Amino acid sequence: MCGMTRATVNFLDSRDFDRIARAIHFVQAHFREQPRLATVAAQAGLSEFHFNRLFRRWAGVTPKQYLAYVTGNAARQALRRLPVLDAAYAVGLSGPGRLHDLIIRLDAMTPGELKLQGAGTAVRFGFTPTPFGTALIASTPRGVCHLAFLEAARESDTAHDLAARWPRAELRRDDAHALELAKQIWRTNAGANAAPRPMHVSVPGTNFQLKVWRALLDLGGAGNTTYTALADAIGQPAAARAVGLAVGANPVAWLIPCHRVLRKDGGLGGYHWGEERKGAMLAFNALRAPDGISHPQAVNGLPAHGRLSMRSRAT
Repeated sequence: MCGMTRATVNFLDSRDFDRIARAIHFVQAHFREQPRLATVAAQAGLSEFHFNRLFRRWAGVTPKQYLAYVTGNAARQALRRLPVLDAAYAVGLSGPGRLHDLIIRLDAMTPGELKLQGAGTAVRFGFTPTPFGTALIASTPRGVCHLAFLEAARESDTAHDLAARWPRAELRRDDAHALELAKQIWRTNAGANAAPRPMHVSVPGTNFQLKVWRALLDLGGAGNTTYTALADAIGQPAAARAVGLAVGANPVAWLIPCHRVLRKDGGLGGYHWGEERKGAMLAFNALRAPDGISHPQAVNGLPAHGRLSMRSRAT
């Protein structure tokens, strides 16, 4: 496992992330009771001192400040709309660090590439801490092709899933490269005013899946969205269920922001990597971006907020 560095200050292994996720879930469910720090820390199985330090390292604010944020905005509204943080500053948040936007350039694999199932392609993969626990990140020379969180699975199980997706590729483990990709994705090695570096993503998918992922980058990059909104965006308003399946098939968690998709009633809905992780991701977005927009933007060679570039045809 990769060691922590100053550049990975808010990166966590899966055990520490589970502690953060449980605490966030508890605060969101019990904020009206104004739980004491000791009560919240107990949900994480830590002392007040150690939990306070871990949470502040991850969120950039203290647990008490996060409770004030949830209280001031009402937990349901914070999860449903993730508003701008004007109210958060009013209840005591003092300058949460900005998470810079990424510019995502998405390439669809060609039918010929899909037929080869990775033959002749070197896939570098590795395990790295992230803000949401340990993840496997894999890439080809064309870009990131896989991002998956370990959950309770062993590294070997997660690597086996990658191999099943790329059965004829040459898989090379490189944890250091995975850590460098994680730093770029979550911008931990960037200066406060550094311009975002484009992140190239190359994924297999059907035409329908890629159309949904494009819409998800466009809509989810600007905030939360719904399955209905995605279906409308691709011109198939009756296809919300099929859209849900396409969202669930997303091979690159976080980069294509499937965690931004909520139910029409504003509820979290399901999430492949767990609802607690989804709630933590939404909280992370809200706390670390003053404008409430901290997610990748799809572009076609233009600055952020342009359209998605599809450089090659899918199946």
